[in-house]
Parts: sequence; C-alpha cells; structure tokens
Amino acid sequence: MPLYEVQHICPLTTAQMDELATAITTIHSTKFTTPRLFVNVKFTDATSHITYVAGKRRAGNHIVANVRVGPSRTQKDWNSLTEEIVSAWNSIVPMPKVKRSDPDVDYELRSCILLGGMIGGYEAGFMIPKAGDDVQWLRDHWEEFEMKAKGGDEDFREMIEEVKERGLMDGADGKSSKQKLEEMLGWGDSA
Repeated sequence: MPLYEVQHICPLTTAQMDELATAITTIHSTKFTTPRLFVNVKFTDATSHITYVAGKRRAGNHIVANVRVGPSRTQKDWNSLTEEIVSAWNSIVPMPKVKRSDPDVDYELRSCILLGGMIGGYEAGFMIPKAGDDVQWLRDHWEEFEMKAKGGDEDFREMIEEVKERGLMDGADGKSSKQKLEEMLGWGDSA
C-alpha cells in the first residue's frame, strides 16, 4: 500500500537493492499492520536528475514514500519508522573506496520524506483500505485471498502465511511472537 522510491546517485548493487527493499518492507510491515505483499519499493537511478537545494544545484540520495495516514499512526510512529529506514540505509549502502584514484562517491542519505497524501488506490486486485482499517480489510477479503493462494498465486500464499504467523486478524499488533518476546526481554533488534 505504501510506495517507497529510493532515488540514488550512488551505484547500488543488486544485493544492496534486495537488502534495502527487504529492510524497508520489514520495517513498514511490522511498524503497522500492512502485509508485506502490499509494501512497494522502487529504485530510481537519479544521476541524471537535476535537483536544487537552497537555490543551488545539488545531487543526493533520497527516499520518498507515499503512505496512508490516519489517527492510528502517530508522529512518533512516523519518526521511528524514518529513523529505522535511515539506519537500514546506513548499514546497507555505504561501501569502502576501492581505489585511491576513484572519485569520492556520495553514499549519504540526504533525506527520507514521507508523504501522507494517499487517499485511495488499487493494488493486487483490491481497493486499498484507509490507514488503521487493515485488519477489517483483511477479514473482508480473506476468502478472496485464500482463493488466489489456492489458485497458485505465490504472493497471496505467502501473505496468508504471514498474516497467520503475525496474528494480524487476531488483534495482534503485527509483530510475531518471537519479536514480542525479544522486545519484552530486550533481545535481538530491541536490545
């Protein structure tokens, strides 16, 4: 349901794009009740884009996302999500300089901007719910999701497994039992 666009001027390997897309998907889907199937990440080579900052021509790496906002998603939630995405970028993207003669490449993430103007849309055959209505939306379309999965749609098969594992329709907050235990004990990513 969200669409993240990673606009990069630094070269990214396929492995880096895969890892960053997975990180953004995991961060968003566990911060909220959005199934992973509905988190979209797009990469755009921005080396030829002309951008100005403070009236001066500048190039930089940016992540821009169109997201659904609502009363269930607080400013604290959005700030935390942004910090986690920036942290993921910082751990995945920077690469050491290979040769002394190589020009300096800017691997810094200049901005991560979340735009909350998404008021509706269509994805994977379904109208998207408003923010905070994901659980009811899952319940309303569960039979259709199961039919798609039984019909061989691998994405929906994986989504059904994820929804069950995370207990999304059981009133859970979207975190797996393991994640909840780690948070409670201060282990894993919660340490």
